[in-house]
Amino acid sequence: MEFDEVRQILQPLSQSMVEKSESNKGERDRWNAEVRQHLDERNEVNRQVKELINEVQTQKSARDEINSRVKELKAIRAEKSEHLKTVREELRSKLAEQEESGNKSKRNRGPPPGKIRSDMEKLEMSHMTGRFSGGEKAFIRKMKDLSEALKQAEKDRGSGGMRGLKDTVRAAEASQEEAHKSVEISVRRAQDAHDLMVELSEEVDRLREKANSSHGELNKSKREADALHSQYIVSLRCIHSIEDMLKAMHSREKRAEGSEGEEKVEVTDLMSRLMSGDTLSTDELMALRRN
Repeated sequence: MEFDEVRQILQPLSQSMVEKSESNKGERDRWNAEVRQHLDERNEVNRQVKELINEVQTQKSARDEINSRVKELKAIRAEKSEHLKTVREELRSKLAEQEESGNKSKRNRGPPPGKIRSDMEKLEMSHMTGRFSGGEKAFIRKMKDLSEALKQAEKDRGSGGMRGLKDTVRAAEASQEEAHKSVEISVRRAQDAHDLMVELSEEVDRLREKANSSHGELNKSKREADALHSQYIVSLRCIHSIEDMLKAMHSREKRAEGSEGEEKVEVTDLMSRLMSGDTLSTDELMALRRN
Protein backbone atom coordinates (compact mmCIF):
# COMPACT_ATOMS: atom_id res chain seq x y z
CA MET A 1 0.00 0.00 0.00
CA GLU A 2 1.37 3.36 -0.99
CA PHE A 3 2.11 6.12 1.52
CA ASP A 4 -0.67 8.39 0.20
CA GLU A 5 -3.25 5.65 0.65
CA VAL A 6 -2.11 5.00 4.19
CA ARG A 7 -2.09 8.70 4.98
CA GLN A 8 -5.66 9.09 3.70
CA ILE A 9 -6.75 6.40 6.15
CA LEU A 10 -4.67 7.41 9.19
CA GLN A 11 -4.98 11.21 9.08
CA PRO A 12 -8.81 11.27 9.57
CA LEU A 13 -8.38 8.69 12.31
CA SER A 14 -5.70 10.84 13.93
CA GLN A 15 -7.94 13.91 13.76
CA SER A 16 -10.79 11.96 15.33
CA MET A 17 -8.47 10.84 18.11
CA VAL A 18 -7.35 14.45 18.65
CA GLU A 19 -10.96 15.56 19.02
CA LYS A 20 -11.68 12.65 21.36
CA SER A 21 -8.62 13.39 23.48
CA GLU A 22 -9.59 17.06 23.80
CA SER A 23 -13.09 16.01 24.85
CA ASN A 24 -11.67 13.60 27.41
CA LYS A 25 -9.31 16.27 28.69
CA GLY A 26 -12.16 18.75 29.12
CA GLU A 27 -14.33 16.21 30.95
CA ARG A 28 -11.38 15.13 33.05
CA ASP A 29 -10.68 18.73 34.10
CA ARG A 30 -14.37 19.22 34.95
CA TRP A 31 -14.38 16.13 37.16
CA ASN A 32 -11.10 17.23 38.76
CA ALA A 33 -12.74 20.55 39.60
CA GLU A 34 -15.54 18.62 41.30
CA VAL A 35 -12.94 16.56 43.13
CA ARG A 36 -11.41 19.77 44.46
CA GLN A 37 -14.83 21.12 45.44
CA HIS A 38 -15.86 17.96 47.31
CA LEU A 39 -12.42 17.74 48.93
CA ASP A 40 -12.65 21.32 50.22
CA GLU A 41 -16.21 20.73 51.43
CA ARG A 42 -15.27 17.52 53.23
CA ASN A 43 -12.22 19.12 54.86
CA GLU A 44 -14.26 22.14 55.99
CA VAL A 45 -16.95 19.93 57.49
CA ASN A 46 -14.31 17.81 59.24
CA ARG A 47 -12.79 21.01 60.65
CA GLN A 48 -16.18 22.02 62.03
CA VAL A 49 -16.66 18.52 63.46
CA LYS A 50 -13.32 18.78 65.25
CA GLU A 51 -14.24 22.16 66.75
CA LEU A 52 -17.65 20.88 67.86
CA ILE A 53 -16.11 17.78 69.45
CA ASN A 54 -13.79 20.04 71.44
CA GLU A 55 -16.79 22.13 72.51
CA VAL A 56 -18.68 18.97 73.51
CA GLN A 57 -15.74 18.00 75.74
CA THR A 58 -15.72 21.50 77.23
CA GLN A 59 -19.43 21.34 78.02
CA LYS A 60 -19.06 17.83 79.44
CA SER A 61 -16.27 19.02 81.76
CA ALA A 62 -18.40 22.01 82.80
CA ARG A 63 -21.41 19.77 83.45
CA ASP A 64 -19.38 17.29 85.51
CA GLU A 65 -17.81 20.11 87.53
CA ILE A 66 -21.21 21.68 88.24
CA ASN A 67 -22.67 18.28 89.18
CA SER A 68 -19.84 17.85 91.65
CA ARG A 69 -20.70 21.27 93.09
CA VAL A 70 -24.38 20.27 93.25
CA LYS A 71 -23.45 17.31 95.44
CA GLU A 72 -21.58 19.61 97.81
CA LEU A 73 -24.46 22.10 97.91
CA LYS A 74 -26.97 19.32 98.56
CA ALA A 75 -24.86 18.15 101.50
CA ILE A 76 -24.82 21.72 102.86
CA ARG A 77 -28.58 22.01 102.32
CA ALA A 78 -29.11 18.72 104.15
CA GLU A 79 -27.11 20.01 107.12
CA LYS A 80 -29.08 23.25 107.22
CA SER A 81 -32.37 21.36 106.88
CA GLU A 82 -31.39 19.15 109.79
CA HIS A 83 -30.45 22.20 111.85
CA LEU A 84 -33.78 23.84 111.00
CA LYS A 85 -35.61 20.67 112.00
CA THR A 86 -33.77 20.66 115.34
CA VAL A 87 -34.50 24.30 116.25
CA ARG A 88 -38.13 23.94 115.17
CA GLU A 89 -38.54 20.92 117.43
CA GLU A 90 -36.91 22.88 120.23
CA LEU A 91 -39.28 25.80 119.63
CA ARG A 92 -42.33 23.50 119.61
CA SER A 93 -41.09 21.90 122.81
CA LYS A 94 -40.66 25.29 124.46
CA LEU A 95 -44.07 26.41 123.34
CA ALA A 96 -45.61 23.21 124.71
CA GLU A 97 -43.81 23.67 128.03
CA GLN A 98 -44.87 27.30 128.19
CA GLU A 99 -48.47 26.38 127.47
CA GLU A 100 -48.44 23.64 130.08
CA SER A 101 -46.76 25.89 132.64
CA GLY A 102 -49.20 28.67 131.87
CA ASN A 103 -52.19 26.40 132.40
CA LYS A 104 -50.83 25.27 135.74
CA SER A 105 -49.95 28.74 137.03
CA LYS A 106 -52.99 30.66 135.85
CA ARG A 107 -54.61 30.46 139.26
CA ASN A 108 -51.38 31.35 141.11
CA ARG A 109 -50.11 33.89 138.63
CA GLY A 110 -49.09 37.15 140.25
CA PRO A 111 -49.21 40.65 138.82
CA PRO A 112 -47.44 41.33 135.55
CA PRO A 113 -43.89 42.73 135.56
CA GLY A 114 -45.09 46.21 134.67
CA LYS A 115 -47.41 46.36 137.72
CA ILE A 116 -44.58 45.15 140.01
CA ARG A 117 -42.17 47.80 138.67
CA SER A 118 -44.83 50.46 139.28
CA ASP A 119 -45.29 49.28 142.85
CA MET A 120 -41.51 49.37 143.39
CA GLU A 121 -41.33 52.96 142.13
CA LYS A 122 -44.22 54.03 144.40
CA LEU A 123 -42.63 52.33 147.41
CA GLU A 124 -39.30 54.03 146.76
CA MET A 125 -41.02 57.44 146.32
CA SER A 126 -42.96 57.07 149.59
CA HIS A 127 -39.75 56.11 151.36
CA MET A 128 -37.90 59.10 149.97
CA THR A 129 -40.70 61.52 150.90
CA GLY A 130 -41.07 60.08 154.41
CA ARG A 131 -44.57 58.79 153.86
CA PHE A 132 -43.53 55.12 154.40
CA SER A 133 -44.31 54.31 158.03
CA GLY A 134 -42.88 50.84 158.41
CA GLY A 135 -39.27 51.73 159.09
CA GLU A 136 -36.04 51.07 157.22
CA LYS A 137 -36.05 47.29 157.71
CA ALA A 138 -39.62 46.99 156.56
CA PHE A 139 -38.82 49.09 153.47
CA ILE A 140 -35.86 46.86 152.57
CA ARG A 141 -37.89 43.69 153.13
CA LYS A 142 -40.76 44.99 151.04
CA MET A 143 -38.43 46.09 148.20
CA LYS A 144 -36.75 42.66 148.25
CA ASP A 145 -40.11 40.89 147.99
CA LEU A 146 -41.12 43.04 145.01
CA SER A 147 -37.76 42.34 143.29
CA GLU A 148 -38.28 38.57 143.77
CA ALA A 149 -41.79 38.86 142.38
CA LEU A 150 -40.49 40.79 139.32
CA LYS A 151 -37.92 38.09 138.55
CA GLN A 152 -40.54 35.38 138.82
CA ALA A 153 -42.99 37.28 136.63
CA GLU A 154 -40.38 37.76 133.89
CA LYS A 155 -39.38 34.11 134.15
CA ASP A 156 -43.00 33.02 133.83
CA ARG A 157 -43.44 35.05 130.69
CA GLY A 158 -40.18 33.66 129.21
CA SER A 159 -40.20 36.46 126.64
CA GLY A 160 -36.42 36.82 126.32
CA GLY A 161 -35.54 33.12 125.73
CA MET A 162 -38.52 32.45 123.52
CA ARG A 163 -37.81 35.47 121.37
CA GLY A 164 -34.20 34.39 120.83
CA LEU A 165 -35.32 30.88 119.90
CA LYS A 166 -37.80 32.24 117.37
CA ASP A 167 -35.05 34.40 115.88
CA THR A 168 -32.86 31.31 115.61
CA VAL A 169 -35.62 29.45 113.77
CA ARG A 170 -36.12 32.34 111.34
CA ALA A 171 -32.37 32.53 110.65
CA ALA A 172 -32.23 28.76 110.10
CA GLU A 173 -35.17 28.97 107.68
CA ALA A 174 -33.47 31.75 105.70
CA SER A 175 -30.17 29.84 105.59
CA GLN A 176 -31.88 26.63 104.46
CA GLU A 177 -33.82 28.51 101.76
CA GLU A 178 -30.60 30.11 100.49
CA ALA A 179 -28.90 26.70 100.33
CA HIS A 180 -31.91 25.28 98.48
CA LYS A 181 -31.81 28.10 95.91
CA SER A 182 -28.08 27.53 95.38
CA VAL A 183 -28.79 23.87 94.65
CA GLU A 184 -31.57 24.76 92.20
CA ILE A 185 -29.34 27.28 90.36
CA SER A 186 -26.49 24.78 90.05
CA VAL A 187 -28.86 22.03 88.90
CA ARG A 188 -30.21 24.32 86.16
CA ARG A 189 -26.68 25.22 85.08
CA ALA A 190 -25.71 21.55 84.93
CA GLN A 191 -28.85 20.76 82.92
CA ASP A 192 -28.14 23.65 80.51
CA ALA A 193 -24.58 22.37 79.99
CA HIS A 194 -25.94 18.84 79.42
CA ASP A 195 -28.58 20.03 76.95
CA LEU A 196 -25.99 22.02 75.02
CA MET A 197 -23.66 19.01 74.99
CA VAL A 198 -26.46 16.83 73.56
CA GLU A 199 -27.30 19.48 70.95
CA LEU A 200 -23.65 19.76 69.91
CA SER A 201 -23.34 15.97 69.74
CA GLU A 202 -26.35 15.80 67.43
CA GLU A 203 -24.77 18.49 65.24
CA VAL A 204 -21.53 16.48 65.17
CA ASP A 205 -23.47 13.44 63.94
CA ARG A 206 -25.18 15.52 61.25
CA LEU A 207 -21.90 17.03 60.06
CA ARG A 208 -20.20 13.64 60.04
CA GLU A 209 -22.95 12.33 57.80
CA LYS A 210 -22.45 15.34 55.55
CA ALA A 211 -18.67 14.75 55.51
CA ASN A 212 -19.22 11.09 54.60
CA SER A 213 -21.53 12.15 51.77
CA SER A 214 -18.91 14.63 50.50
CA HIS A 215 -16.25 11.93 50.75
CA GLY A 216 -18.45 9.57 48.69
CA GLU A 217 -18.96 12.23 46.03
CA LEU A 218 -15.21 12.90 46.13
CA ASN A 219 -14.42 9.24 45.42
CA LYS A 220 -17.01 9.11 42.65
CA SER A 221 -15.59 12.26 40.99
CA LYS A 222 -12.05 10.95 41.36
CA ARG A 223 -12.96 7.64 39.68
CA GLU A 224 -14.55 9.49 36.78
CA ALA A 225 -11.58 11.85 36.49
CA ASP A 226 -9.09 8.95 36.61
CA ALA A 227 -11.03 7.01 33.94
CA LEU A 228 -11.15 10.03 31.64
CA HIS A 229 -7.47 10.73 32.26
CA SER A 230 -6.65 7.15 31.27
CA GLN A 231 -8.69 7.54 28.08
CA TYR A 232 -6.94 10.84 27.41
CA ILE A 233 -3.51 9.18 27.78
CA VAL A 234 -4.56 6.33 25.48
CA SER A 235 -5.74 8.85 22.88
CA LEU A 236 -2.43 10.70 23.05
CA ARG A 237 -0.51 7.47 22.60
CA CYS A 238 -2.64 6.54 19.58
CA ILE A 239 -2.09 9.96 18.05
CA HIS A 240 1.65 9.74 18.62
CA SER A 241 1.72 6.22 17.17
CA ILE A 242 -0.11 7.36 14.03
CA GLU A 243 2.24 10.33 13.66
CA ASP A 244 5.27 8.09 14.14
CA MET A 245 3.91 5.64 11.59
CA LEU A 246 3.30 8.36 8.99
CA LYS A 247 6.72 9.87 9.64
CA ALA A 248 8.40 6.45 9.19
CA MET A 249 6.56 5.73 5.94
CA HIS A 250 7.29 9.21 4.66
CA SER A 251 10.99 8.82 5.45
CA ARG A 252 11.12 5.41 3.79
CA GLU A 253 9.45 6.81 0.64
CA LYS A 254 11.94 9.69 0.54
CA ARG A 255 14.81 7.28 0.79
CA ALA A 256 13.33 5.15 -2.04
CA GLU A 257 12.90 8.19 -4.25
CA GLY A 258 16.51 9.20 -3.60
CA SER A 259 17.83 5.76 -4.57
CA GLU A 260 15.81 5.75 -7.81
CA GLY A 261 17.19 9.16 -8.75
CA GLU A 262 20.75 8.02 -8.17
CA GLU A 263 20.19 4.97 -10.39
CA LYS A 264 18.77 7.15 -13.19
CA VAL A 265 21.81 9.46 -13.00
CA GLU A 266 24.12 6.43 -13.15
CA VAL A 267 22.35 4.98 -16.26
CA THR A 268 22.51 8.34 -18.06
CA ASP A 269 26.21 8.58 -17.34
CA LEU A 270 26.84 5.06 -18.59
CA MET A 271 24.90 5.73 -21.80
CA SER A 272 26.90 8.92 -22.42
CA ARG A 273 30.16 7.08 -21.95
CA LEU A 274 29.02 4.27 -24.24
CA MET A 275 27.92 6.70 -26.93
CA SER A 276 31.26 8.52 -26.77
CA GLY A 277 33.10 5.25 -27.44
CA ASP A 278 34.30 4.46 -23.93
CA THR A 279 34.70 0.86 -23.00
CA LEU A 280 32.44 -0.23 -20.08
CA SER A 281 33.27 -2.90 -17.55
CA THR A 282 31.21 -6.05 -17.17
CA ASP A 283 29.49 -4.73 -13.98
CA GLU A 284 28.66 -1.45 -15.70
CA LEU A 285 27.18 -3.29 -18.66
CA MET A 286 25.08 -5.45 -16.30
CA ALA A 287 23.84 -2.34 -14.52
CA LEU A 288 22.94 -0.72 -17.85
CA ARG A 289 21.08 -3.86 -18.80
CA ARG A 290 19.07 -3.96 -15.58
CA ASN A 291 17.84 -0.42 -16.17
